Formats: sequence, C-alpha cells, structure tokens
Amino acid sequence: MTIIKKIFDFYLDASIHVSLGVFSLVHVTALTLNINVPPELYFFIFFGSIACYNFVKFGVEAEKYFLVTNTYQKNIQFFSLGCLLVAGYQLLFLSERVFVGLLVLAAITGLYALPVLPRHKNFRSLSGLKILIVAAVWAGTTVILPAISVLDTISWNIKVETVQRFLFVLILLIPFEIRDLKYDSLLLKTLPQRVGVKGAKIIGYAWIALFYGASFLKTELDINRMLAMTMVCSMLILVIYMTKKEQGKYFSSFWVEAIPLFWWLLFVFVERLVI
Repeated sequence: MTIIKKIFDFYLDASIHVSLGVFSLVHVTALTLNINVPPELYFFIFFGSIACYNFVKFGVEAEKYFLVTNTYQKNIQFFSLGCLLVAGYQLLFLSERVFVGLLVLAAITGLYALPVLPRHKNFRSLSGLKILIVAAVWAGTTVILPAISVLDTISWNIKVETVQRFLFVLILLIPFEIRDLKYDSLLLKTLPQRVGVKGAKIIGYAWIALFYGASFLKTELDINRMLAMTMVCSMLILVIYMTKKEQGKYFSSFWVEAIPLFWWLLFVFVERLVI
C-alpha cells in the first residue's frame, strides 16, 4: 500500500495528472471544432506541460530549481528533463504558426515564474494577476494552438470556445485559491483574500453561469454536447459548494484537477449517443 501511495503521490507531484487534464482539454477542443489535431501537438502539449508545470512549481527561483538537494525533487527534475526532451523532439514536426503561438505562451509562462521585475519579483507575485495568467495560458494551449494547427482563421466559435476555456480554468482555480489562503502572502490579493471564501464561491457560481451560457452564443448547438456541458457544470457547482479552507490532501490536487478528464470522458461518451 505504501508503494502504491508513493507512486500516486509522484503522479500528482510530477504534474502528470494536471498534464493529462491539459491533454484532455485539447481533445475536447478537437471534438468541439470537428478538427483533426496532429498527434505531434498532442504529445508536445502533454510532455511539455509536465516540464513546464514542474518548472513553475519548483523553479519560482531558478537557482533553487537547478541546485536541488532533495532526492524526491531530483527524481521529479530528471523526469521533467526526460519529458522536455520528448516535447522538444515533437516540436520539430509542428507548423510555424504553432511554433509562434508556443513562443508567446512560453514567454508568458516565463514571466509568470521567473523574477524579471524589480526587487526580484515575477508576474505571479503581482496583485490579482496570478489566476488570469494561468487561465490565459490554459486557454491558449488547449484552444488556440489546436485551432491554428489545422485552421487558417479564428472563427467566431473558436473565440467563444477560448472565452469558455478561460472561464473554466478560473472556476477550477477557486478551490486552490481557497486552500492556499493560509499560505499566500496578503500582498498577492487573491480572490478569497479580496472578497472572502463566501464571496469567492459566489463569483465562482457566476462564472459557471457565464461558462454555460456562452454555449448558446455559438453558431450551432449540439444536444449531445450540451448534455455533456450540463453535467460538467453540475460537477463544477458541486466542487465549489464543497470547497473549504481546510481540505483533504487530494481534494484539489486530484479531484478538482480530474474534472477536465471527466469532461473529456463525458464528451466521448455523448458523442456515441443518438438523441
């Protein structure tokens, strides 16, 4: 049992779980837009997300990331390096348009993690910007990149999908923001710090309503896909309702981050239905 727990903890700590979520959302985009995303982009996003997330988590200060003494973190570091090499190989097969998009997202991620501002600050430390940057990077990675890898123009439906994905990630971040209340500096001015736990939850419910309502702005509606969207929104409402400051160890890190996988599984399931 101890070995299984260690493997599971490594699965979470090494960002494999969250990267599966990113991978799942790329496939949701492909199904929604009816496009065939190149396999190389799927692999690049999955392995690149692992390396990127681990750098952001453990490399807020670059020196600490490269001078690791903890054995567990070293294992994650070597694993991340392997994933980075796989992602780098896949990069050779991506189009120029996707490459440019990746450079933009990589720059934003770097600004988020590295101390590029005066007094050794990064964008992550700026008041209120943290969740907006994360949501923007996720939306760009899981909607814009797959779209421009296949399509020449950004249609209205793609724009709506991008806004929805941005809102979806904002909603998912609320449980993490509430969980981290006792750790975050007051200077960050996170959403729960500004409006309290109850206020953050109310805003979360409003974002869910916008996320769901935006589906009706698309040029065409599919009953099966709306069924999947309804179930996903129900999950989001339940998660926000259950969120509290004192959380179980795996509430946010596993269950909340599993919602993108559930969305993908629901989407695949309803695609086979005939309603």
